[in-house]
Amino acid sequence: MTEEEFDAFYTAAFPRLVGQLYAFTGDHAEAQDVVQEAFVRAWDRRTAFDAAEAPEAWIRTVATRLAVSRFRRARRWLELVRADTPPDQTPGPGPEHVALVAALRELPAAQRLAVVLYHVCDLSVDQIARETGRDRQ
Repeated sequence: MTEEEFDAFYTAAFPRLVGQLYAFTGDHAEAQDVVQEAFVRAWDRRTAFDAAEAPEAWIRTVATRLAVSRFRRARRWLELVRADTPPDQTPGPGPEHVALVAALRELPAAQRLAVVLYHVCDLSVDQIARETGRDRQ
């Protein structure tokens, strides 16, 4: 993939991937960070990418793994610190958003990823099986 092709791919795919990772993480800034990091890693490999080989799936997989790693690291840090923080004075999200994020967080990571890939990314069951490396069930 040339630099121009990569730039065009980035412009088209970045907002979509951020939306998908936001659904997975529940944090828009975190979604932007992990997608950006995945694109940085993809930039180093751009000459190996073929537009026909679905580089977006590769980037989504890398971003999802980064998000899971960051979540685990943050959870370990919170267990160590256990600091009380003052409540935020900014109004929070609406009840529907809170309920959706809470429901997604109740699912195990593999199921949450499958739900996001199916309902947010509009991937088929076969595509999800290929992307996650799991059997179609």
